[in-house]
Amino acid sequence: MRSLHLSRRRLLAAWFAGACAFVYAAAPTPPPALADDPACTAQDRILMKRANDLAASAVKHGSSPYGALLVVDGKIILEFENNTRTSGDATHHAETGLISLASRRLGREALAKTVLYTSTEPCIMCCGAIRMAGIKKFVYGTTATQVTRLRGGKLPEKPLECREALARIGGEDVVILGPLLEAEGLAVHATALR
Repeated sequence: MRSLHLSRRRLLAAWFAGACAFVYAAAPTPPPALADDPACTAQDRILMKRANDLAASAVKHGSSPYGALLVVDGKIILEFENNTRTSGDATHHAETGLISLASRRLGREALAKTVLYTSTEPCIMCCGAIRMAGIKKFVYGTTATQVTRLRGGKLPEKPLECREALARIGGEDVVILGPLLEAEGLAVHATALR
């Protein structure tokens, strides 16, 4: 009976070790991070860390790893983490959810005086919301192409980046800085894939 008990323990230990090895092997390795935009400041880095914290919080709450915040004169006035999965609202990306909330609470005139920090380069929908809200500056962390690489997705021949998207919809006056702290942002995205 004792040898049977030890065999079960060994079998369970071997299974657990194999399962851990599988999870470890399946965890994605982030691609090399791009260099930080040299126009970004030390304060931009602090605020981007907060955007990445919000992205990590979104993962913990069951949604995708995206976070955004609005800043006036260096102070955070509103934050939002992606909740598309948990809310069931496909438009609740970090940026669009934040802009919707800010539009109701602050109004368009106040929004135009804010700086948006977003953990990942905004998609086309979010670029449209940024333009329509009248936001004149934003800073993003991780590039969308790097996230696609991390996920193992196929990149289009000519990826549409946020700078081009905004220029095409009349937002050429919007100041865009990024990437910033991309390695940290990619690590958050990698945890969401585990």
